[in-house]
Amino acid sequence: MSPTLNSPTNKAPAAGSGPRTTAAATPHPAAANAAAASFAGLMAKLDYLLPADLEQVRMAYRFADQAHLGQLRNSGEPYITHPIAVAAQCADWKLDAQALMAALLHDSMEDCGVTKIELIERFGSPVAELVDGLTKLDKLHFNTREENQAESFRKMLLAMARDVRVILIKLADRTHNMRTLSEAPREKWVRIASETLDIYAPIAHRLGLNLTYRELQNLAFRHLRPWRYAILSKAVAKARSRRRDLIQKVQRDVEAAFANHGMKVKIIGREKTLYSIYKKMEEKHLSFAQVTDIYGLRVLTPGVIDCYTALGLLHQLYKPVPGRFKDHIAIAKVNGYQSLHTTLVGPAGISVEFQVRTEAMNIVAESGVAAHWLYKANAPSEMSNGDRLGSKWLQSLLDIQDENRDAAEFWDHVKVDLFPDAVYVVTPKSQIMALPRGATVVDFAYAIHSNVGDKTQGARINGEQVPLRTELRNGDLIEIVTAPDATPNPAWLGFVRTARARSKIRHHLKTLALADSESLGEKMLTQALRAEGIEKTPEETGKNKAIWEKLLRFSGNRSRAELYADIGMGKRIASIVAKRLRALLTDSGETLDAVLLTRERYAMNETEAQGGIILDGSENASVTYAPCCRPVPGDGIVGYLGRGEGLIVHTDSCSVARKLKHKDSERFISVEWADEPVRAFETEILVTVVNGKGVLARVAAALAAAEADITHINMDNEGVQDATVLGFLIAVRDRTQLEAALRNLRKTASVLKAQRANAVD
Repeated sequence: MSPTLNSPTNKAPAAGSGPRTTAAATPHPAAANAAAASFAGLMAKLDYLLPADLEQVRMAYRFADQAHLGQLRNSGEPYITHPIAVAAQCADWKLDAQALMAALLHDSMEDCGVTKIELIERFGSPVAELVDGLTKLDKLHFNTREENQAESFRKMLLAMARDVRVILIKLADRTHNMRTLSEAPREKWVRIASETLDIYAPIAHRLGLNLTYRELQNLAFRHLRPWRYAILSKAVAKARSRRRDLIQKVQRDVEAAFANHGMKVKIIGREKTLYSIYKKMEEKHLSFAQVTDIYGLRVLTPGVIDCYTALGLLHQLYKPVPGRFKDHIAIAKVNGYQSLHTTLVGPAGISVEFQVRTEAMNIVAESGVAAHWLYKANAPSEMSNGDRLGSKWLQSLLDIQDENRDAAEFWDHVKVDLFPDAVYVVTPKSQIMALPRGATVVDFAYAIHSNVGDKTQGARINGEQVPLRTELRNGDLIEIVTAPDATPNPAWLGFVRTARARSKIRHHLKTLALADSESLGEKMLTQALRAEGIEKTPEETGKNKAIWEKLLRFSGNRSRAELYADIGMGKRIASIVAKRLRALLTDSGETLDAVLLTRERYAMNETEAQGGIILDGSENASVTYAPCCRPVPGDGIVGYLGRGEGLIVHTDSCSVARKLKHKDSERFISVEWADEPVRAFETEILVTVVNGKGVLARVAAALAAAEADITHINMDNEGVQDATVLGFLIAVRDRTQLEAALRNLRKTASVLKAQRANAVD
């Protein structure tokens, strides 16, 4: 199966894929020879791989070479030289064969029409996933004008990579593109260099890839500020020639001091990068002559204790600059970097910075996360030496690799430190939002605005309709669908993760419940007043205004609405309030309706003399249907005013209701069903079945035949047995439909018994 090739076009290359053109004819033999020689150079670096792995890398090269056949870079070189260069950088980090294969194939899906299925068939799923991850990253377009937005993109980029090798290959890809950026059209320099400086260089630094970080910064600086780069480069070259003798003298003095003490150390000269010099001059408003730490020396010691011994020798040799000492060995940086930093006053009063670290720390400092593979390939004996590594963070990464060689778990561990519990998603306006891991569509809606959250009706992720409880993943593009009449659902509280969403939903429901409780309380007080011989609740006007003031002082409420809400929520008993109001009215000369009083008071049992409430299912938070008996229309029912819970409706035969009535009878009121309820009601049934294939499907079909909706299923967890009890929550219109559903079940094969849970008489 050969890759499908694009026909020659002049389309712009994908982001990060590097400048290219498409040759109309076969490349010049010299160019082909250069590509082959380049691949030979790559193979020379792969002596750490097994022969079988080397053959896999060769196969990937041949496939990529065929896929990119006829494509040229802006320099005129065959395009395949770019994937080879990326793979060579990965080989320097001693990445495994899968990563090298992905590096060679990384542009094949985006630019050559090769499918993921093809890659899976030829090279296996892990390699295809790496290439797919790189392709997805290439599709991201960064707007780096705002620093916060750039930081969000960096985090999202890291979060999207499920395997750390994706990021390493991407950094290698960007490094080679920056090395060859001069061949690209000049109008692209600013965009690509800015993107590198804002996005990729900080990622390299965050992962501890110091050499790559420094190179990306310098290359970006060179193309972003070419004139300043050239001037500064000349200034550093002159300073280097002037200070060479001085630095060499310092190095000789230091080497002699260590030799006299009998310590074997390696001393390496180091030079500050042009970009870091430029940034220091810019931020601190210095001239070039005022930057004193351009040159420094690095001392590599055998062990951690030797680092502190070396520091003591250096401080004896030259005077340290106060306030310029940092111990990153005792307190390592979050990316695993460890070293002692001190600035000393050398000959002629010139300040020289020294970095003191072990060989192992130096590998970590230069290669960061890539040291995970470097240690494995070069110094397996050192992987068990915690003092050598000096970093618990890096050591834990190495331990994970040694235990199961799971790259995904390795990356997850890295991400714990990088961004503990966050996912990064994109709004329709291309803004990045960070939300807690596990956040849902509803959390996102409330993060946009509380009005958006309250009116949320649906959502699309990456263009596809999804349920509102869908958890968000890094890189998701989310659109919220709102409706003017939509309101928050109490069920949302069961899956939202953010405190903002939870508080907004609760606030809305509380406001809604308050309005419902007011309505219910007013209705209950009106019914209770009829039982006291008062036709309707008096208005709060005229002489009645003083009566209402006295009543509110009696109840302890601030307003009439608050009193109604308290009655509706069960905090006040309607009959007691009604008796007090009747007394106040009669004291003011109001005459009671004797006929109404007689008819209402003795038409029902004395304990339920507060008047009846009609229920049709349209009630909201103020009325709850008790989960212990789950009444449905047709059942005899009673109402209980729970303290602060509103009206709770039970079946009249419910054992819980009977106990409550025995000790708290004054809180029961008369309730009855409306002639035509407006919705279905949930109730629970228990079905005992003989275990066998298709039993659950037959039971579901029997319920569907009775037009009963299944809302929840509960099954025994007692392992394999002959019979099982299935619990169903079903929604029915009334008791007649429920009995029809039970009859259907009893006629169904394999069903031994079907009954209502907590069956009513």
